[in-house]
Amino acid sequence: MRSVQSTQQKAWRAGRFWWDWSETGEPDGRSLTTLSAVIFDLDALADVERTGHRLAFNAAFAELGLDISWSETRYRQLQELPDERRRVAAELRKRGVSTECDVLAELLVDEICATKEMILGETILDADITARPGMAELIAEAYGAGIAVGLVSCGSHTWVEPLVRQLVGEGMVGAIVTVDDAPREDLFRAALAELGAPAHGSLAFAGSQGSRRAAVAAGLPTVLVDGAETAPLRIADCQRIHDSWYETHPRPTAA
Repeated sequence: MRSVQSTQQKAWRAGRFWWDWSETGEPDGRSLTTLSAVIFDLDALADVERTGHRLAFNAAFAELGLDISWSETRYRQLQELPDERRRVAAELRKRGVSTECDVLAELLVDEICATKEMILGETILDADITARPGMAELIAEAYGAGIAVGLVSCGSHTWVEPLVRQLVGEGMVGAIVTVDDAPREDLFRAALAELGAPAHGSLAFAGSQGSRRAAVAAGLPTVLVDGAETAPLRIADCQRIHDSWYETHPRPTAA
C-alpha cells in the first residue's frame, strides 16, 4: 500500500491537488453533495492582470509622459501589494519620481489610475487574452452536465461581458456579476443568488487571495488559482475537491 506522503508528492508533480485523492492513491467515489454550481473569479479564468491591467498601466504611463513600463516580472512583484494605488506609488518612489509635496504625489497617483481606468476596457478587448489552460473546457463540461456556471469580476460589465464571450463562448456562463451590481466583498454571494445555487453545493475558483477570502466568506469551498502550471481539471475532480473541503472546514447547518 502506498503511503499518503508518496501519493502527495506524485500528485503535486502532476500539478494536481493531493487532497482530492483517497489514501490508496485512487479517486474516492464518495460524494457528499452533488455539485450544482461553479463560480469563477475572472482572474481565475484568465490572467487578466498580466495581459490586461499591466498593459493598460503601461499605456497610461506613456500617455502622461512617464518613462515607466512594467515588465511581467516587475508587475508580478508589485502584485504583492494589495491595491493598484499602492503599486503605482511604490513604483514612483523606486523611480525617484518626486513632487513638491505629498498632496501632489497623491494627485499624480490619482491621475495615473484614472487614465488607466479610462483605457482599460479597450486595452483588454484588444489584447487577445485567452483562458488559462483547461478552464474553457471545464466550463463547457459543466454547462453540458447541467451545472450552473457563474463569473464575478471587479471590472465593469462594459468589457467583462464581451471578454467572457471571447474566452468561453456565448451562453456558457449563466450569471456575470461585477462591481456594477454589488460591492466586491459581496460578488460571490450575489452570483449564488442569481444562479439560485446553495453555497454548500457550489465550488469557487479564485484568482487572488482577496478573492479567495471573499468566496470563503460567502460559504464557498474555494480553489485558489495562482498561475502555476497545473493539470486541467474535470468536473469529477471538482466534485472531489468540493467534498474534501468539508473534511477540514465546518459544514453549514440549517438555521
